[in-house]
Amino acid sequence: MPALDLCAQEPIRIPGGIQPHGALLLVDEADFSVLQFSANVDEVLPGLVVETAGRKILNPDGFDALCDELKAWLKRPSDTFERLISNNGIRHHVSAQRTPQGLMLEFERASATGGNEAHYARLRRFVDNADSFEGTQALAEAVAGEVRDLTSFNRVMIYRFDEQWNGTVIAEDGDGTLPSYLDLRFPATDIPAQARELYLQNRIRLIPSASYEPVPLVPPFSPVDGQPTDLGSSALRSVSPIHLEYMRNMGTAASMSISLIVDGKLWGLISCHNATPLHVTPAVRNAAEFLGRIVSQHIAGFDRISESRQRLAFKQIETELIAYVSRASSFQQGLVERPRQWLGITNALGASVITDDMVLATGTVPPSKAMRELAEWLHDQRLDGPFATDNLAAVWPGGSAVSDVASGLVAVPISSLHPSFIMWFRPEVIRTVNWGGDPKKPSVSEIDMRIHPRKSFETWKENVRDHSAPWSKAEVQSAAEFRNAVVNFVLKRAEERAELTEELKRSNKELESFSYSISHDLRAPFRHILGYAQLLEEEEEELKSISRHYLAGISNAALSAGQLVDDLLRFSQLGRASLNMSSIDMQKVAGEVRRSFDSIGEDRKIEWRIGTLPDGFGDAALVRQAIYNLADNAVKYTRDRDPAIIEIEGHEDGESTIYTVRDNGVGFDMAYGGKLFQVFQRLHHIEDFEGTGIGLALTKRIIDRHGGSIRAEGKLNEGASFSFTLPKPKKGRQQA
Repeated sequence: MPALDLCAQEPIRIPGGIQPHGALLLVDEADFSVLQFSANVDEVLPGLVVETAGRKILNPDGFDALCDELKAWLKRPSDTFERLISNNGIRHHVSAQRTPQGLMLEFERASATGGNEAHYARLRRFVDNADSFEGTQALAEAVAGEVRDLTSFNRVMIYRFDEQWNGTVIAEDGDGTLPSYLDLRFPATDIPAQARELYLQNRIRLIPSASYEPVPLVPPFSPVDGQPTDLGSSALRSVSPIHLEYMRNMGTAASMSISLIVDGKLWGLISCHNATPLHVTPAVRNAAEFLGRIVSQHIAGFDRISESRQRLAFKQIETELIAYVSRASSFQQGLVERPRQWLGITNALGASVITDDMVLATGTVPPSKAMRELAEWLHDQRLDGPFATDNLAAVWPGGSAVSDVASGLVAVPISSLHPSFIMWFRPEVIRTVNWGGDPKKPSVSEIDMRIHPRKSFETWKENVRDHSAPWSKAEVQSAAEFRNAVVNFVLKRAEERAELTEELKRSNKELESFSYSISHDLRAPFRHILGYAQLLEEEEEELKSISRHYLAGISNAALSAGQLVDDLLRFSQLGRASLNMSSIDMQKVAGEVRRSFDSIGEDRKIEWRIGTLPDGFGDAALVRQAIYNLADNAVKYTRDRDPAIIEIEGHEDGESTIYTVRDNGVGFDMAYGGKLFQVFQRLHHIEDFEGTGIGLALTKRIIDRHGGSIRAEGKLNEGASFSFTLPKPKKGRQQA
């Protein structure tokens, strides 16, 4: 069946008529000729409209004073136009407002005596006492009684909206004629969105009788634009038949609503009901409407005071936490080490920080996998501020599975590029809500095929699941401000790291220059030492065997030192040389490297297993050097194997190509694997395996220069495996 959502489409601004307790005119501002009028105008105010020269005009004779006042007001129409006029001894209240379809005049019977002095005294007394109220609840209870005394309605309720526009009666004053609705909740469908818009436009609305017959406008369409007349700003506007039926079903014959508007938003209503028809004079309505403004201002004041106190408390927690985080090794670690303050930022029971490489949490939180999935979902929402909900299951598909610990969520992004967030969680709070009748939407009657509101307003209990305690505005704002503080801290750390990086670059350049200079200058002395030792051995034929042993030691030491200098020179030059990037036939390179070890084939049995290698992209000479160094290591550390097995293979992996050199040699302990790629670091004794300790460091530098990565895996006496990646060329990049 169709839902009451159709009510939201009802043309309540253009009902085509007014309520019968007054009369309405739309006149031309220039000559006060009548454009439209309610059909009861002669009944409400005889002689107000006269016909002359075939057109209706505002009577200039009996209402000349009103015409003069209107003319004066139209010259400065910023003020509200409200007057009392007397006609045949009967007082009428007149209001005027400009509309695109003409000057709208509304006439309504006024009380025999003004009574304004009594209303003023009442309002002044209430304002004087307002400062003694300790909060919104006490204020609401007081104003409910004040409005009932002022208007004589049987029941006056203070009705507050929540974020979903459901309304709850938070205070009530009644004489027992009508049932109490205190603490009952009413669904948002009872007051649809367009009705709430009118409550913002008109702060007060009166329905003296729920059984009135609307008075039509004549003509039915505006002569100005040919459209239905917009009565959205009219105090006499006829209301929806559905609402009148709603009132009758509730047992109320008359009602009046006063809007409570806080910071431009409809906060709630002062809702008045009577069991019998009741007309409230304009003077009393004005006093009630002014009282509503006073209450709205005090509610705003209470909210600001409460929010300010909360924000001050949160700011103190934030200051303490940021001070600690700034001294921690990372902001993530700092948060985990101060769980009380971290949770206190939003009064949460669980919190987590999710980045690309870690998930850290404190308190009661969902599983890490669920938090990562939630972070991905939040990232897809393209948030530019905090995200807050007390019903995560309603907005995120995975919310129901974690509602016991995370029905409530506040999340703030800490990266625009990655799914990185700081999150706070609240668990599900199962509570019973007392509705004023079944909140299910009404449907179309099978009798008259018309939408009807619900008939029962008996208490209807509902268990609410998947909701947490709601987040206050101050708590959400606290999360946002903390996020800003963290981001600023991270940016500051990034600037410090960037400055340190620049300094390291300068130091590295100096070290490279120094290494190059020293290495270059040391080559000649070592050659001389080696040459002189060889000459001495050749010239002195009768040297003792021990002396020849010493000379051999000198020669070997000079040769090793020279090799070390050469390796250092190559290592330092690598950081200075530019790369000549091109496509590399890695199959060919592997074959050349394999053939370079043919000379040792006679002494050892080496089984080479070279797979099908995809082409790479880089500096061909340097990449060949990297492959050679890894193969040379494999040959060296498999000398005791028979046969020695050395594998070279490669495959593509997304945007990179991976190459691996694997052997069945002595391997290494992974506990010391971090030292492998450092200069002069060795995991085996030099007397067991020769070498300078620079080969793997040189290989890593080559791969780093290409923007790739290298890793090693091994196990003692079971071999080692070295894999490195070469990024593929970006699209549009020329390959040789």
